[in-house]
Amino acid sequence: MKSMVRLVFTMILLVLLTNCGSVSLVPSSELVQKAIALQLEQTQQQLSQKLDIEFRGFDIKRLSITQEKPLTIQNLLSYKVQGTYDLVLKLPKQRNLTQPQKAFEVYLQLQRERKTWRLLYPEQGSQNTQAIWRSYLIE
Repeated sequence: MKSMVRLVFTMILLVLLTNCGSVSLVPSSELVQKAIALQLEQTQQQLSQKLDIEFRGFDIKRLSITQEKPLTIQNLLSYKVQGTYDLVLKLPKQRNLTQPQKAFEVYLQLQRERKTWRLLYPEQGSQNTQAIWRSYLIE
């Protein structure tokens, strides 16, 4: 009887340990989509002003990741992720504008506690040998 209880306890413990250790170290499609949305939100206001159009939002459809390249940025695990998606811009008067097969490239960084990811942008025009990165929390 004791050996049966030990066996069941051991199996439960193994399942729990396996589940706790299964934190993904690779960005998911959902995370990449959130990163792209964050980029779009940051540029949407500039685009609205240039085109003199009031956008009512956007949708990201048919996300296709073609490459995930692991690298280290500022001593943290990071990924350069590339692919395509279809962008649907929502315009006034119930109109939509679709841009199919829009290419993307994002840099994502897993934080030390391995619970959150950040979107990274290389600083434009940095003359130093080491790149400077701006980062934004992906929620």
